[in-house]
Amino acid sequence: SDAICNFVICNDSSLRSQPIIFNPDFFVEKLRHEKPEVFTELVVSNITRLIDLPGAELAQLMGEEDPKLPGANSTASGFFRSLMSLKRKEKGVVFGSPLTEEGIAQVSQLIEYLHKNLRAEGLFRVPGNSIRQQILKDALNSGTDIDLDSGEFHSNDVATLLKMFLGELPEPLLTHKHFHAHLKIADLTLFDEKGNKTSTPDKERQIEALQLLFLILPAPNRSLLKLLLDLLYQTAKKQDKNKMSAHNLALMFAPHILWPRNVTANDLQENITKLNNGVTFMIKHSQKLFKAPVYIRECARLHYLGSRAHTSKDDLDLLTSSGSKELQPLKSQKRSRLDSCHQEETQQRTEEALKELFRHVHNMPDSAKKKKLIRQFNKHPTALTPGSDVPTSPAPRRTRSRSFSGLIKRKVLGTPVILERKSRDTTPEPVRVSKENVQLLQKCGSPAHMSQAKLKSLEGQKEESCRRMRARLLSKDSSSL
Repeated sequence: SDAICNFVICNDSSLRSQPIIFNPDFFVEKLRHEKPEVFTELVVSNITRLIDLPGAELAQLMGEEDPKLPGANSTASGFFRSLMSLKRKEKGVVFGSPLTEEGIAQVSQLIEYLHKNLRAEGLFRVPGNSIRQQILKDALNSGTDIDLDSGEFHSNDVATLLKMFLGELPEPLLTHKHFHAHLKIADLTLFDEKGNKTSTPDKERQIEALQLLFLILPAPNRSLLKLLLDLLYQTAKKQDKNKMSAHNLALMFAPHILWPRNVTANDLQENITKLNNGVTFMIKHSQKLFKAPVYIRECARLHYLGSRAHTSKDDLDLLTSSGSKELQPLKSQKRSRLDSCHQEETQQRTEEALKELFRHVHNMPDSAKKKKLIRQFNKHPTALTPGSDVPTSPAPRRTRSRSFSGLIKRKVLGTPVILERKSRDTTPEPVRVSKENVQLLQKCGSPAHMSQAKLKSLEGQKEESCRRMRARLLSKDSSSL
């Protein structure tokens, strides 16, 4: 199954030399398009792991309730709010209409042109000529071809028109239902050793939360947001020429891409600084925000290729840890097999080398040197010669009893007593023989010291006495034990 992700088979020989581009988010995009409900549940479950969203805000994020935005219940209608509402009533094909792929295609011409003119001082801050902007706006709405490189338009005209397009969208680029989530992401800070919240932003968690939040943006919004943040990132990199830092750019674009529509600065009050800092963070880290987290990729891959579908990072970590524990015995067994095979191979090569050396010495002409080498071979019993077998370990010798009854039995039957060799570290325990037992032994002495006649006469008596003596000694040994 992994071959689906790693290999691309191409039959066209002209294309084989071209680099193969592999999308690591292939299964993520596949799950998003084929099963959007499953995908949304997977992403939102991990978002709630990072930020605290109450029931109402979570329902708004899921689209189950209409978002409650600041200034929505306010009866005050300022000049700014009225002017913004009047502008949006004049809808065109591109400007003032909901975001579409056609609109993105038209606006991408502006973004592409600005990438070539990032050195203009005060870009996005200095307004352009209103007449030229209106001509350019009408051309974009009508869908006619525009040659921005002709010199008819200035870079400030194009930059201002881009902000105008974003400001006239019916909904901010980051959508209304994501507004509360962005406020919570801006509040993510580090904790000290005692578990108390500090004022230092937790950048890693903020990046992870934004990656997840961008995954559930509508496809047109996500596409345009990526183009826009990449443009602002490149603009901030040339701030020594254009005098526009990431923070200055955030002040220009936060009202257009993040602020709710028809609100004023008074409606947002304390949240303005938080929202501006949030856009600044997006610009600085824009190159990381459009990559799905690793655990989301793995969950999407397992959904299609695996037997189990995991819905959170914790489940994936648990699977990884348990899987590694299960694989440890297998790895150790495999390693031991490899070691044994390596040892056998090394021993076999050594044996072959010794045999070859012995053949060489054996084929040498008779001389003192040859005899000396053969004597050296004979001194080493481990050296293998042609036709010799591999030395095997001797069979363990049977341990014999050291009891006094055993000694009497072997003495009477004429069996020689063989003592086992002890190691140097251990000393043999001496066999204690009483005086009475010694006399009995002498009385039942070896048949070699008796004549044939006496042996015949005393045979029955000796056998009976020895039998009684053995029985008595065995009873003594058993009682002592």
